[in-house]
Amino acid sequence: MSDITILLKFIKILSDGNIHSSNELCEVLGIKHYHINKGINVLFNWGIDINNIMGSGYQLTKKINLLDYKIIHDLVKQGNQGNIFLKPIINSTNQYLLERIKKLRSGDVCIAEYQTAGRGRFGKYWISPFGCNLYLSLYWYLNHGFNATKGLSLVASIVIAETLNKLCQNSIKVKWPNDIYLNGRKLAGILIEIKGQVSNKIHIVIGIGINISMNYHYKENIDQDWINFEQTGIQLERNLIAGQIILALRRELVQFEKYGLSPFINRWMILDIFLHKKVKLNIGNHFEIGIEKGINQDGAILLEQHGKIISYFGDNISLRKYI
Repeated sequence: MSDITILLKFIKILSDGNIHSSNELCEVLGIKHYHINKGINVLFNWGIDINNIMGSGYQLTKKINLLDYKIIHDLVKQGNQGNIFLKPIINSTNQYLLERIKKLRSGDVCIAEYQTAGRGRFGKYWISPFGCNLYLSLYWYLNHGFNATKGLSLVASIVIAETLNKLCQNSIKVKWPNDIYLNGRKLAGILIEIKGQVSNKIHIVIGIGINISMNYHYKENIDQDWINFEQTGIQLERNLIAGQIILALRRELVQFEKYGLSPFINRWMILDIFLHKKVKLNIGNHFEIGIEKGINQDGAILLEQHGKIISYFGDNISLRKYI
């Protein structure tokens, strides 16, 4: 069974977490019994585990709360800014928007259940199993060239962390330049991609990946310590998270467009996980060690080194706690 429509219908039936018999599945899906196991193999590769309960039928190992366009739309409609493109399967939510830039308006959003080619910083593959996390990208348009984007990744991090903190009443932090941390481990990441001319109109896509109930089958494939909400017992509904993040980003990006990074700096300092701690910056082929002192007006990270405050900025920098 490789027909995407049938596979999605298969998931929809099983998403309630109940046991469904072979006969029921075959009748509803219009398939033969041998197609079921083929479908289960495909869905396993998408990150969905299905138990074959002898003599009874098939059941998901855990219930899937599917994304729902109407719920998300109803949550954000009061903002009346931008469209929502909800895609069950996609190569990348960022790529979807980048390929349609000429038809988009600021605030347009793409959300997916499953990404086949999700990506993070430094060209890394962003693991994106079906139905357990949130993969969301938002488009924005700026008039004043690349200088107008200074600090944008920091602003996006602030907005996401503050929004999640309001939803779960927890102590979610940020790590320069664009990671979200919970209990000292990575909960979410941001990838910002920009198209345009240096001093002219700029198209921005902000990609967000949040670990909500990431399956630990993927632990071996991720090169840093990570966490999801499910591990901590935090129960957050994905449609609610998506709606609140869209509303917050649309609102705060208007402020960023008007005033730049300045109004956000104090908010960053409150959330900064490594503020006043010893850190290591990996910069290309060398590293710098110092006490982290927050950010400056341009969004550069500040380190205290040998009694001086030195700023560092660049796409090739990664920050780690010094051990």
